Amino acid sequence: MIKTSIIIPAFNEQATIIEILELVARQRIDGVEFEVIVIDDCSTDRTVALLEERPDLYGKFVKLSINGGKGAAVRAGLGIATGDYVLFQDADLEYDPNDYGKLLEPVLRFNADVVMGSRMVASPITRVSYFWHKVGNRLITLLFNLLNNVTFTDVYSCYLLYRRSLVPVTSLTTDGWEQHAEILTRAISKGKSFYEVPISYYGRTYDEGKKIRAHHVLPVIWTIFAKRLGL
Repeated sequence: MIKTSIIIPAFNEQATIIEILELVARQRIDGVEFEVIVIDDCSTDRTVALLEERPDLYGKFVKLSINGGKGAAVRAGLGIATGDYVLFQDADLEYDPNDYGKLLEPVLRFNADVVMGSRMVASPITRVSYFWHKVGNRLITLLFNLLNNVTFTDVYSCYLLYRRSLVPVTSLTTDGWEQHAEILTRAISKGKSFYEVPISYYGRTYDEGKKIRAHHVLPVIWTIFAKRLGL
């Protein structure tokens, strides 16, 4: 049995938090046990109240007293994770838990160290969204591939699944959006077997609550260089 810790950071996601957790709870994969960890990043809406009404939907719940950003919430979740693998899940509905089977197949069949869910290769359904987001994603992916000698197509997909032992939480030094790049870089540097699978994507608009902005790209690029060079 492979234990997978699903890390779900949330900030002001009252509109979607219960629905996404219900989707996660429906997932059943032979040979896989899920540990669901929800971290509230000091929400100011009803996210916490809704979560406290449904403790059946998660195994562990962390309430942060200060809004530290997504990276801080992820770090808090990783600090209590006990799974063999870690899988990140956003609290909105952009990514579909029904894709968990695809993500875990390379682990079950080939003992993969890292699996990326890609929105760029044969994705069954992808919502058309912002042009410059795709340009930025491809730039980041190209730089990452060049520096790490790999061939991913979508390194900034939320669906990153990796062997937890490859990236001790105590080794992390970032707390912003760039933390994703740090985790992936460390996992690639220590692992040996990497895979990518197509996933569906239902991206939100800014009016619908999308949080990432253009200025987040610069620290991401710096982190890709810095962590690859061991800085």
